[in-house]
Amino acid sequence: MSHNLDEKKAVVAEVSDQITKAQAIVIAEYRGLGVEQFTRLRVKARESGIYFRVIKNTFVRRAVANTPFSGLAESMVGPLAYGIGSDPVITAKVLHEFAKDNDRFIIKAGAMAGIVMSDKDVAALAVLPSREELLARLLGTLQAPIAKFVRTLNEVPSQFVRGLAAVRDGK
Repeated sequence: MSHNLDEKKAVVAEVSDQITKAQAIVIAEYRGLGVEQFTRLRVKARESGIYFRVIKNTFVRRAVANTPFSGLAESMVGPLAYGIGSDPVITAKVLHEFAKDNDRFIIKAGAMAGIVMSDKDVAALAVLPSREELLARLLGTLQAPIAKFVRTLNEVPSQFVRGLAAVRDGK
């Protein structure tokens, strides 16, 4: 289906808007993928806050021009689906997990600000813990010494009370 000039400009503007908010872009080839499978991926992407769409490569090339993602333009060949997200790990994880289950969905490349990634780099990014998990681990690490100190302080009165109870029971 051909688009008139206004529709083309609207699509490029929409993609440009998403790219300005993006931390990562992952592109994947989807030849032979069924509608039901594609719908499941779209639902999962939407739940994860990922802008996922099949767009003409020329539109995306125009949208990424003069952005930190411009190096990705060389990989935009063939029928591609684009995952654009504000969290690089979640974007890579959702698309990588789907690619593991569907052999017809092949991740071709990805990009983070100024860095073009191969499919192996996207897979490595996908196995990293998410930002929330990393923050929870950091908080647990910071909290551990304080919690241990509080338990130690609490142990002094506890031992005193146990000692008094033992003296009472002994009399």
